[in-house]
Amino acid sequence: METGRTQFKVVIKALSPKEISRIYTPKPLDRNDGTFLMRYRMYGSVQKGLKIEILYGDKHVARSPYILKGPVYHEYCDCPEEDPEIWQNILSCPSQEPQITKDFTSFPTIDLQRMLKEIPTKLSQTRGAIVHYTILNNHIYRRSLGKYTDFKMFSDEMLLSLARKVRLPDVEFYLNVGDWPVEHRKANETPGPIPVISWCGSADSRDIVLPTYDVTHSTLETLRGVTNDLLSIQGNTGPSWENKTERALFRGRDSREERLYLVKLSKENPELLDAGITGYFFFREKEKDLGKAQLMGFFDFFKYKYQVNVDGTVAAYRFPYLLLGDSLVLKQASQYYEHFYTELKPWKHYVPVKRSLEDLLEKIKWAKENDEEARKIAKEGQLIARELLQPHRLYCYYYKVFQKYAKRQASKPEIRAGMELVPQPDDRDSVCSCHRKKPLREDL
Repeated sequence: METGRTQFKVVIKALSPKEISRIYTPKPLDRNDGTFLMRYRMYGSVQKGLKIEILYGDKHVARSPYILKGPVYHEYCDCPEEDPEIWQNILSCPSQEPQITKDFTSFPTIDLQRMLKEIPTKLSQTRGAIVHYTILNNHIYRRSLGKYTDFKMFSDEMLLSLARKVRLPDVEFYLNVGDWPVEHRKANETPGPIPVISWCGSADSRDIVLPTYDVTHSTLETLRGVTNDLLSIQGNTGPSWENKTERALFRGRDSREERLYLVKLSKENPELLDAGITGYFFFREKEKDLGKAQLMGFFDFFKYKYQVNVDGTVAAYRFPYLLLGDSLVLKQASQYYEHFYTELKPWKHYVPVKRSLEDLLEKIKWAKENDEEARKIAKEGQLIARELLQPHRLYCYYYKVFQKYAKRQASKPEIRAGMELVPQPDDRDSVCSCHRKKPLREDL
């Protein structure tokens, strides 16, 4: 973040000199376009607010100092806003999310009794990756249906984080923590589909989609200040556009046959494409023929001008990360989607490639011959991803799904046999005094 020898500096401290809070502020992330991303983590809450000073050398920049009115709570402070409208306004949540509207059209009412009878027998035996949750009085309860439910650690973590920030509606739902969407019945069938919540949707299924465990976990990691999340990527987008290698890049496991085809193409057209399989699991017999590529740090992907995004088992969960870099993304046509894909347009935010990849080389050549246009699409893709994948947008999305779901439940959610409470983490290393909590609440 140096311009010549001068550095920007960001100082964040409690507004009131009487309040002392430890605040960790890593260096700002330079997004190479005149903007910087600032992250900070609080180890304690402040009642009066925060003062944020942005200095260039020792002079205040723009309207610094900025005041963030209090109270401001740290991530693990359990202090939910009781009024969801106030909370959504503070976060500037969008009034509509097109994917949520679409997902709920098949479910004018949600029959909890039917789901209770049907899901444990139907889905947990075949898929074994369903977690049954009930949120009641802002407490989270769950039971696992089936043995492949380890990924519930991601959903537990996000639900707890959300419940610390806003009072959640009472809901009872089933989360599919496996890879594939599970509900394939159409709305006009009898019996009709049931609203299972999944991380990935597909053109031929009716699952309600939430942000993937990957994006969710990345958001929580951002709040902990660990690398390789959706924010740190933005400060590590490699060389500027004109200094990037003019080839398309792919690295990944062998989770789909088209990925093997990419390597073959790459061997035949090394001047256009650099593709390699980093681990063989599904097609071990091909390793001798195709070879195994070295693992590559994700930030190094952005040394290349073009990124190839090919499905894995389902949608490739790296897609949001690729968009956030400043390379052009070439995206394989796919029936699978994540929660934000409806907002993206081919040729505006990415370059579409056929499912078979037969036109991939042609698209790479197009990008090389139309550099300015390619750069513009890369930039548009990056800007929309920055907008849609901000942490607050993901919290808004989760909340909106539960809000819509809650209104459609035909009966009251219940804590079912076999469910256990998922407790909020003990917070011993940070002070947390919540101004909203009155000592005599009925649920204490």
